[in-house]
Amino acid sequence: MSRLANALINPLVGLPASAEDRLLRIKKDLHQKLISEMDLSSLGTLNEEELREEVRRGAEQLCRQSNDLLSFAERERLIGEVMDETFGIGPLEPLMRDPTVSDILVNGPKCVYVERRGRLSRSDIVFNDEKHLIEIVRRIVSRVGRRIDETSPLCDARLPDGSRVNAVIPPLALDGTLLSIRRSSKTPLQFKDLMEKKAITSEMVDFLSACTRARVNMVVSGGTGSGKTTLMNALSAFIPHDERVATIEDAAELRLQQPHVVRMETRPANIEGTGAIMTRDLVKNALRMRPDRIIVGECRGGETLDMLQAMNTGHDGSMTTIHANDTRDALGRIEMMVGMAGFDLPIWIIRRQIVSAIQLIVQAARLSGGVRKIIKISEIVGMEEDTVSMQDIFVFKQTGVDEDRVAQGYFYCNGIRPKCLDALECAGVKLPPEMFERRILSGHSKGEQPK
Repeated sequence: MSRLANALINPLVGLPASAEDRLLRIKKDLHQKLISEMDLSSLGTLNEEELREEVRRGAEQLCRQSNDLLSFAERERLIGEVMDETFGIGPLEPLMRDPTVSDILVNGPKCVYVERRGRLSRSDIVFNDEKHLIEIVRRIVSRVGRRIDETSPLCDARLPDGSRVNAVIPPLALDGTLLSIRRSSKTPLQFKDLMEKKAITSEMVDFLSACTRARVNMVVSGGTGSGKTTLMNALSAFIPHDERVATIEDAAELRLQQPHVVRMETRPANIEGTGAIMTRDLVKNALRMRPDRIIVGECRGGETLDMLQAMNTGHDGSMTTIHANDTRDALGRIEMMVGMAGFDLPIWIIRRQIVSAIQLIVQAARLSGGVRKIIKISEIVGMEEDTVSMQDIFVFKQTGVDEDRVAQGYFYCNGIRPKCLDALECAGVKLPPEMFERRILSGHSKGEQPK
């Protein structure tokens, strides 16, 4: 490996005075030399683990020969960053290894934000320049069979670990390439975890688990980052293991807990603009695959009509998510998206389809301070003339914020007996009537009545 190390000595000459600039320059030149040397036939015969060892050994040898310029801490940092640059995703690799980071938001080469425990903060991570950032973005998307360039400057993809990636490059991104990575937890959160975080109460969990087992059709509504996918994953724990479940997503994030799951993912158009497979195509195809339930990661267009028809034609217990700020707003969004299917249907027909297909809408929200909660569980009970009738069963009422501006409040039951209880009993799932008595579920003294 001495040949590789010797080839890397020259970049240490004439470095900038600033320590950070000096390390940045060494790392950049070192990485470039390593890449060129890795094409040697002697290295081409090595497997990945052996190649990592050889590259690390060469970098260490170089740093030892430059001992008068680099401290021990600087050497270790440099070697680690060069390894990340060569085999990982560059400066972002330490963030991807940090289990406390849930979101990575890159706003140009010199501005990186991270979310930890619901709060955003600026990171000290930077890229060399815009070219370096675009190179890392292309490396990320190419690993999952996607592309991004001037002709296709938008990309939505999924990393092998399940993390979701969205990238926008110039000319659409005016101030530098934009990259968003939503990390996927190695272990999906269960309802016990959500209860520990006070995102939901035990009564609400019992009701949702009963509805899932009894094959009640549900829609999970909420804003971006509100926890819709987390809730869907948690709900899947209550689906019987002898059922066949088909999942359809743009970028696969669902991690269901059943042995018989068929997963499908949409495909963007190729460079000629053809070959795209949309959610609607996969929903139609799923109906031919004998699923017991169909779960669509997100309805955002004409596929909503196909999803309603699936729910109405024997695929009870199906689920989907939509973007909306309230359970009643979700109904309006569903109506609008059904209209995007291309059929000129009267509004009363659309609403009757909705009423016959969907029984429950669960609202997730991200509140002040980054806390996520299930703020409402509403039931669709029928039609009153041309209006869809709904009733709120469980609600979270925010009462204010604490000194850290974290949302405070309590959950309460509205005192309404759900209409679906009869269907639950027919499915062999019984819930005690006192569960639905009007009362506060948490945050106040037992027995106090909500105002």
